[in-house]
Amino acid sequence: MEVLHLEATEDTPEIILDKEKEVFEISGRSLPEDVNSFYQPFLNWIEVYTNNPNPNTIFKFKFSYFNTASSKIILDILTMLEKMIEEGHNVVVRWYFQKEDEDMLEAGEEFSEMVEVPFELVTYKGNE
Repeated sequence: MEVLHLEATEDTPEIILDKEKEVFEISGRSLPEDVNSFYQPFLNWIEVYTNNPNPNTIFKFKFSYFNTASSKIILDILTMLEKMIEEGHNVVVRWYFQKEDEDMLEAGEEFSEMVEVPFELVTYKGNE
């Protein structure tokens, strides 16, 4: 599979999807003007990946902020990962949040309750 790598901007997150290197990560701020068109290539990549995934998939979310429209996309991604688990694949979500960011911790906890996917809540310092 081709690597999907989008650089972060002020309003969009960095996205790295690399099956060969086992890197599945989205990080930064997510408030694109048109959330559906921005995330569509990303969702398409994951859809293809779910048909032939690696033995283990660790998907990392490391948002500093996301808007309501982005939260719907996050749930769509988690639902796709949940489907992989239902098909017998090993998947873990690592939800990163800054130690002092209670909102992002709470968001991770809420998402973890919405899907049957193992979640690891991981704190990090602001400059990591």
